Amino acid sequence: MSEWFTEKHTDFAKFLIKTKENVFSGESEFQKIDIFDTQEFGKILVIDGFVNVTEKDEFIYHDMITHVPMATNPDIKKVLVIGGGDGGTVRELTRYKEIEKIVMVEIDSMVVEAAKKYLPLTSEKLDDSRVTLLIDDGIKYVKQTDEIFDLIIIDSTDPIGPGEGLFSQDFYNDCYKRLSDDGIMVNQNESPYYEDTAMEMKRASAKLAATFPLMKVYQFHMPSYPSGHWLFGFASKKYDPVKDLKKEQWEALGIQTQYYNTDLHVGCFMLPTYVKEMLKGNRERI
Repeated sequence: MSEWFTEKHTDFAKFLIKTKENVFSGESEFQKIDIFDTQEFGKILVIDGFVNVTEKDEFIYHDMITHVPMATNPDIKKVLVIGGGDGGTVRELTRYKEIEKIVMVEIDSMVVEAAKKYLPLTSEKLDDSRVTLLIDDGIKYVKQTDEIFDLIIIDSTDPIGPGEGLFSQDFYNDCYKRLSDDGIMVNQNESPYYEDTAMEMKRASAKLAATFPLMKVYQFHMPSYPSGHWLFGFASKKYDPVKDLKKEQWEALGIQTQYYNTDLHVGCFMLPTYVKEMLKGNRERI
């Protein structure tokens, strides 16, 4: 019998999705994990009651978290992904022949195994020869490793449970040390729309701005996330994502995307006034 999955956005707003069946349910030492097959969104990955991935719109998130930094510097060779257990970010990175090494550090093996079994759309490239998958604490890994990366992608859940430390000042400082001289970092930066996520967005942006010489916020439309209006943070030691966009070089790669394009690349950094006002107090350059 079909039922409705309900996600609480606020005390006064909820999101309902009609389900066909619950194809996986498990509880790791870190979180509750469910995968539902749904009428509208295909299979969806739910962690602690919140939608993380859906088959219908995952391409939007994974396009924007990956191709924005890669089009800013298409010469990136070594990438570190923190989180991203569904595999979608790694899938997009493996489309770049120029990338030589991808290290993915995911704290929860259950997420990875469930994605491999039930979400092949996103997890299909986790076994790529260039990918090193580590089941470990990303915070600890960044603090202890000696490796230097050209790009770090923080593909995290919200700042609760195992994702909380991925929004800390100490973690961002450690990421800075692990980046090359022209390194880029992109993080899942929450939503500006509802009060609780807006507060976390402002905090994360302020911390990044205090760590990196260049920090900007960019937006994308994610239908299955609260409010649909979501942000990534772009932090770099050298590159401005708009001024330094390598439009011709990236387009010459011939990568076919569903959401990202180089016109959108420029436009996504043009923020609504209310978001600019939220960020104004962080640092003048944001």
